[in-house]
Amino acid sequence: MSRNVAQLFVDTLVDAGVSRVWGLPGDSLNAFGEAMRRDGRLEWIHVRHEEVAAFAAGADSAVAGGLAVAVGSCGPGNLHFINGLYDAHRNRTPVLAIASHIPLEQIGSGYFQETHPQDLFRECSVYSELVSDASQLPWVLETAMRAAVENDDVAVVVVPGDVFYADAPDRRASAPIRRSRPVVVPGDDELRRAAELLDGADRVTILAGAGAAGAHDEVVALAKRLQAPVVHALRGKEHLEHDNPYDVGMTGLIGFASGYRAMLRADALLVLGSDFPYRQFYPEDARIIQVDLRGEQLGRRTPIDLGLVGDVGPTATALGRHLRARTDGDHLEDSLRHYRRTRKELDALADDDGKAPIHPQYLTRLLSDRAEDDAVFTADVGSPTVWAARYIRMTRDRRLLGSFNHGSMANALPQALGAQAEDRDRQVISLSGDGGLAMLMGDLITAVQNHLPVKVVVYDNASLNFVELEMKAAGLPTYATDLENPDFAAVARAMGMTGIRVEDPADLPDAVDRLLAADGPALLDVVCAREELALPPSIEAAQAKGFALWALRTVMSGRGDELLDLADTNLWRRLASRGGAIPAR
Repeated sequence: MSRNVAQLFVDTLVDAGVSRVWGLPGDSLNAFGEAMRRDGRLEWIHVRHEEVAAFAAGADSAVAGGLAVAVGSCGPGNLHFINGLYDAHRNRTPVLAIASHIPLEQIGSGYFQETHPQDLFRECSVYSELVSDASQLPWVLETAMRAAVENDDVAVVVVPGDVFYADAPDRRASAPIRRSRPVVVPGDDELRRAAELLDGADRVTILAGAGAAGAHDEVVALAKRLQAPVVHALRGKEHLEHDNPYDVGMTGLIGFASGYRAMLRADALLVLGSDFPYRQFYPEDARIIQVDLRGEQLGRRTPIDLGLVGDVGPTATALGRHLRARTDGDHLEDSLRHYRRTRKELDALADDDGKAPIHPQYLTRLLSDRAEDDAVFTADVGSPTVWAARYIRMTRDRRLLGSFNHGSMANALPQALGAQAEDRDRQVISLSGDGGLAMLMGDLITAVQNHLPVKVVVYDNASLNFVELEMKAAGLPTYATDLENPDFAAVARAMGMTGIRVEDPADLPDAVDRLLAADGPALLDVVCAREELALPPSIEAAQAKGFALWALRTVMSGRGDELLDLADTNLWRRLASRGGAIPAR
């Protein structure tokens, strides 16, 4: 019995290990949806916005470790993918986007809902192609899927709705598409050169990122041999922070002073699988050796003395065999002491001082302490990412996902849905900003409708909080950042979820316990301090000047109460965290 193109798609996806697709139905997808319905092996997770489908597919892929699929109807339907696909592209997670198109004979006529998706998605994908004839299949589909899984990237297949109905070509089955697992290690000459540079240095620091996934033990062993502190980039936190006696925290705009200092004082920096983008945080005078599986990444963030192409784990092991074992640990001990002092100050800021509104640090540490050891956390861009980076404690089995490269608002809820679909018994917690949640709030219904028991925590500070901080650092009065929020807990209850709202810090521990114990999806709306400062590890002169200008302009514009709130929220607590006396208010 012949099969049509839609059934060919279903068969090929199932053979590749795909078990679900994310998206919204539409007339140009009807043949594909009907093939899924009749076949029964794929689950369609119905979202309320295609952007959510793309974000969720990216998180699904990241947690499952394989190919995820998003499907969208022609024109505006699949165009909504763009932000989520950009995020998956920049996070390097394999996603196949099936973008249906207008009828083949109408392409080029300005037909209803006509776009050119194969061109529009090209910048955020490794492969993007239009199927204009059934004879192109299964070649185009298989090429797209292989491109996605081998490059950890997005691939897009554009299919006119009428082509889905066409008979599929008759071709013998190809092997199911699975990612190959080659091991790449630099040559001995390159490793010896790296060892010479590192052995010749007095103070070595390691900077490790997402490319160190799966290489925790090898990086720790290398740090021991080098007596090197390990600084992690944000995407390296989930892979390297736990069970690591050499960890000294994060660097960057939302990092720790200790991580910044450990890099600044190094005379040799070993970069392992990191594309850390902020050039001002790299040391200027240190020798730099960079290891990355993608050769095109080498030296694009800072000048390097040696670039090595290789997998981080095997390369770290091979490099260790060429290194002398160090006995001088002064740089490491100095960095660890500074980290302990920095960590103590940060933890003091997360103590409950009994005052409302609630400090977001306190909320985040409570969540970290009470969540399960294999919980998946997702964090919205902005202040939730800051607090997650500083207060969510990683274990070997916890995950932390976010839009850490693309920097999109509203990512946390969709990514939580994607992670939860992979394992409905695993605890998944979305750290959502009030602005981010409001942007895609309709997909709270997706959690209810698809029985996805995500736990959503809203940092409700009635503002675009991190945007305000950026304005203050630039010396500008805050403008157009106010948010008139609903009672998010009441909204959640109206959608069929458990909804809890907290304004008093005394009620927070019990509320967190209720949230995490809830049967099914649940939301905790926490009224948080708006003026909490998330200061970077190194305040540049321009930023200090900016804050002074902001203070002056704020007073002159008649909004001096903001300054009082800022001092009340931050100054006294920061003095206390350093062991100073707390002034009378």
